[in-house]
Amino acid sequence: MNIFLAQQNYLIGDFEGNSHKIIQGIRDAKAKGADLLVFSELAICGYPPRDFLYFRDFIRRCEEALQRIAAEAQGIAVLVGAPCHNPAREGKDLFNAVYFLAGGAIRQVFHKTCLPTYDVFDEDRYFEPASSWQVLEYKNKRIAVTICEDIWNLGDNPLYTVCPMDRLIGQEPHLMINLSASPFDYTHDEDRKAAVKANVLKYKIPMFYCNAVGSQTEIVFDGQSLVFDKDANLVGKLAAFAEDMQGFRLMDDGSIEAPVLEPAGRIPDWELNPLHFDEKLNIASVHDALIMGIRDYFSKMGFHKAILGSSGGIDSAVTLALAVEALGAENVHALLMPSPFSSSHSVDDALALSKRLQNPHDVLRIDDIYHSFLQTLKPIFADRPFSVAEENIQSRIRGNLLMGVANKLGLILLNTSNKSELSTGYGTLYGDMAGGLSVLGDCYKLQVYALAEYINRHEEIIPNNIIHKAPSAELRPNQKDSDSLPDYQVLDKVLYQYIEQLRGPEEIKAMGFDAALVDRVLRLVNMNEYKRNQFCPIIRVSPKAFGVGRRMPIVGKYLQ
Repeated sequence: MNIFLAQQNYLIGDFEGNSHKIIQGIRDAKAKGADLLVFSELAICGYPPRDFLYFRDFIRRCEEALQRIAAEAQGIAVLVGAPCHNPAREGKDLFNAVYFLAGGAIRQVFHKTCLPTYDVFDEDRYFEPASSWQVLEYKNKRIAVTICEDIWNLGDNPLYTVCPMDRLIGQEPHLMINLSASPFDYTHDEDRKAAVKANVLKYKIPMFYCNAVGSQTEIVFDGQSLVFDKDANLVGKLAAFAEDMQGFRLMDDGSIEAPVLEPAGRIPDWELNPLHFDEKLNIASVHDALIMGIRDYFSKMGFHKAILGSSGGIDSAVTLALAVEALGAENVHALLMPSPFSSSHSVDDALALSKRLQNPHDVLRIDDIYHSFLQTLKPIFADRPFSVAEENIQSRIRGNLLMGVANKLGLILLNTSNKSELSTGYGTLYGDMAGGLSVLGDCYKLQVYALAEYINRHEEIIPNNIIHKAPSAELRPNQKDSDSLPDYQVLDKVLYQYIEQLRGPEEIKAMGFDAALVDRVLRLVNMNEYKRNQFCPIIRVSPKAFGVGRRMPIVGKYLQ
């Protein structure tokens, strides 16, 4: 049997566009001799559809698109994901489903069993779990069809009470096919391969695993669909962060003929472990995820051009370089807005970066505007000493100028804040926290530096002076980040243990960190939740990003 996997980039709710893409995939696979073509989870509507699923019109349009696609399944069979509405069902009347299409019609439907309800997932909000399990019989093969999170459940996962493969294996399937929408994070690639391999080792049959690809607002799907033979050898892997379709021939003895896998090669040292506390991080994959996140956000929203504030600092430099790579230099406008406290070398560095990237840029000094604000506020500020109030005024002036230019020229403002700053509240609401999309909001400061080194891997794009100078917001004379925050080499490690690893204060202190520093850092994280609650969407690259996957109370006593 010739089995093809098609990982495609869908737009949520674009039934016409998604159907056209799926139908074209069916025609291409059929022309190449495919017997069975597999698409990803909820391909017809896009994943995750979230509360669109409450609209009956949304479900109706899914069903209409499904019928159009089914009509194309002539001389080829198809497995494709879509919601399944069953009004006779008690409880929720909707299932996350896979449809088997053949002979121009729907022949069989499979429901998802394990509905993830953690981090960015909330499927139990919308769907009922499967209550019966049946293999698919096609071309003298019995196929166990499962959906996404099922691959993580080997029968001993406390999140789930039923393992679908444990129910299906008694029907003696010859192979497993899993349709997935498994998001990217920088720990996930190896974990995903290990989970698929573990299923193959347990059930001793091959697995074909088709994953989604593309970015949906903050969630990035990396593709990298997998095929393992019955002996748990990886025999196929589709492209990362790109659409791809590949075919595999399943032989009668269970072996698989597949395209030759290119050797992975040695990962250069600068791609490994830039944080020194997470050995799984590969900065190249983070870079590619951010590029896809920017590009898809703009293309799927119908946006074309971006703007950002360029300060001569590392965060804005990396954001600008990524945006130029994703959107093209001509589509990214940099605005330099020096204040009375901006150093000349910062302005020079920002100008040098735009010259190298060849993106449009302008310089607007904010000295006069800043002094006008102070003069207007003088009756209230009186003779009180310089404080964070004067610092924030500069940031909010910049935010207003950026939004003014964005509105006038039809641009989308990219935010340049990093995760270390967002964690600790080291940012100004309605100032440097403004933006339509956060590019680096899930990257700690050390990761931002690693990204800069990666961007410069072939040539010096980001000036070395930007990378090597001490970070500063330059909102008061001789200001340094270290005046307000612990050294990033320590701060990022503590933040990582608290946010990604979910360790409490006593656990972190037991790892050897200074007790007072841990208390201070965790208090900063928790007392600044109100700022993050007003922040823009963040491209997710870590196992625990701020936003939809981390839901914390704004008002609470824990660690305050």
